[in-house]
Amino acid sequence: MTIQDTAPQPLAVPGPHGDVDLRLYRPAGAPEAAFVWVHGGGFAAGDLDMPESDAVARALAATGVLVVAVGYRLVGPDVRYPVPSDDVLAAWRWGLAHALEAGVAPDRVQLGGASAGGNLVAGAVLRLIAEGGLVPAAVVLAYPTLHVVPPAAAAAATAALEQLPEAERWPPADVEAMYRGFLDGDPAAAPGPAVPGTADLAGFPPAFVLTSEADGLRGSADEFAHRLAAQGTPVLSVCEPGTRHGHLNEPGPAFDASLRRIARWLRDAPDLAG
Repeated sequence: MTIQDTAPQPLAVPGPHGDVDLRLYRPAGAPEAAFVWVHGGGFAAGDLDMPESDAVARALAATGVLVVAVGYRLVGPDVRYPVPSDDVLAAWRWGLAHALEAGVAPDRVQLGGASAGGNLVAGAVLRLIAEGGLVPAAVVLAYPTLHVVPPAAAAAATAALEQLPEAERWPPADVEAMYRGFLDGDPAAAPGPAVPGTADLAGFPPAFVLTSEADGLRGSADEFAHRLAAQGTPVLSVCEPGTRHGHLNEPGPAFDASLRRIARWLRDAPDLAG
């Protein structure tokens, strides 16, 4: 897939905990859609230079999409939930306003994220619903983590996972430890938006749920997609064959295939939702 070689514009926009770092990727012509994109990294790692952020944004900008990549604060001694979520909300509000100023129709502005970024995106949407804010027209969730204890995946997914080294399988104990760091406490006491997989999903917008084939978190994404479909929310659920968790951080044929799927969703989601 074509990767835009134009340098993005670094920005800092105000948020409740100080400025939030963003990168703005403009398409060559008038934008056909806009997308606020949130990288992953287990809540405590990742940055705007990683392929999952930069290469994804460049690829989508080359298809005519205005992309805002979000550099939220990472979990550390002084950063816990809701700080990263607040940063994503601030970025979404800025990105939406900027997209509208650029002439993008409201139903062509979406929010998306990968892995832990998918959690932050789903949680931000739930907060917007509760607050009566402007909810994205649709969302993209790439191999997201949405449960403290990931639901069991289907047999085929489990078989694919068993081909990976143990350290790459995202065992449940590692997922729970990640959430304890994110929440700085007992996950059972966390507010719904911090663990979107167990929250009330009423009002959630149409969603594209993209999963990796061999991924210990795949059951979480599949269960979330199932819940959305069961309540009548338009949802497209696709597993990228031959991939492992984080495949958008590894440019190559599978990356290209997934980016074509995302670009198609950004173009067609308003019609699918209609």
